Amino acid sequence: MDDEENILHVIKAYLEKNNYIVYEADTGKGALHLFETLHPDLIVLDLMLPDITGEEVCRIVRKTSNIPILMLTAKSSEDDMINGLMIGADDYITKPFSPRELLARVISLLRRSNHSEQENNTSFMSFAQGGLTVDLERYEVKFQDEPVPLTPMEFKLLEILAKHPKRVFSRLELVNLSQGDTFEGFERTIDVHIKNIRQKIDDDPKHPEFIGTVFGVGYKFLVNPDEK
Repeated sequence: MDDEENILHVIKAYLEKNNYIVYEADTGKGALHLFETLHPDLIVLDLMLPDITGEEVCRIVRKTSNIPILMLTAKSSEDDMINGLMIGADDYITKPFSPRELLARVISLLRRSNHSEQENNTSFMSFAQGGLTVDLERYEVKFQDEPVPLTPMEFKLLEILAKHPKRVFSRLELVNLSQGDTFEGFERTIDVHIKNIRQKIDDDPKHPEFIGTVFGVGYKFLVNPDEK
């Protein structure tokens, strides 16, 4: 979804060439209408739209859905990208970009979103401790018996950490394991995703029970899993 017609057409043509069904909108309201009526598998969202901002579109979508969102932005500063992730985007790509790079990001996001169908049987397990349950088979997370709406990226990070309790992962390791070693992004984006996860699975995110910070290194899962 993009306000610049030429970019919109290029994206649509390239994705369709690679066997994706693409619906386009050139306004935020039009994008929300397509989202509500078509229930797509992924949203490519530009932040610069003529009526309502891409940030607002993202916030509205996140109220009801964890659909993967790839944001397009002309703002290349780290803070601008961090802000986009804070409101619920899973990944970002800055203009100008190549259609091949966009396609790679789309494939990666859809793969994470379809994770439960692609993992082998050894990954079909649950983790339960302190009111938190991570069910890898059903691709579900619950905290105190209430469903937790994680984005695909958040779920992937939680899975990586929960499957290796007490092991410390650097930010770079988490970037590579969750997005691939060809991803060229800021390691600081991991901090944003971890903060979002903590807000959803901890009673007091400032004193996290599940994901601990190892200062100067990265993060680790604090509790051992109980296999179901």
